[in-house]
Amino acid sequence: MSGTSAEASRRGFLGRVWLLLGGVAVAEAVWIVGDFFKPRRRRGMGTDTGSVVIAGPVDRFEPGSVTAFPEGRFYLARLADGGFLALHRECTHLGCTVPWIAAENSFVCPCHASSFDITGDVLSPPAPRPLDVFPVRIENDIVKVDIRRAIKRQSFTSSQVVRS
Repeated sequence: MSGTSAEASRRGFLGRVWLLLGGVAVAEAVWIVGDFFKPRRRRGMGTDTGSVVIAGPVDRFEPGSVTAFPEGRFYLARLADGGFLALHRECTHLGCTVPWIAAENSFVCPCHASSFDITGDVLSPPAPRPLDVFPVRIENDIVKVDIRRAIKRQSFTSSQVVRS
């Protein structure tokens, strides 16, 4: 009879262990689902303090140059005529990050080989439209870029360029 009570004791112990492990698994599942539905905070975006990036003085940027601002997710292009464009760094095809290739004087998407000129206009598809832009303003010879919302565009026009 002693073997039966030891077996029952072991079964009871194993049952409690399995119950505990099941409870932990349910708690993890609830945590994961809750985390999935919780809204994400966007770094440096959407708050009053992080909505405008101060790029710097106008003189800091040479005509014909492109400067990356990773924290704002944009490139500041100073065109040959001295005007400024803030180009979103995401390809309009599938959203890959598009690097500036100075040797080719263009943005080239590493995912599907779309390329864009310094104004963000499409040089070679599959990108369907130019890179999106962020509003730029120049106050007291300081370039500022509003990164709250990228502006979608269908083509480049000179009215998109901000001049000092």
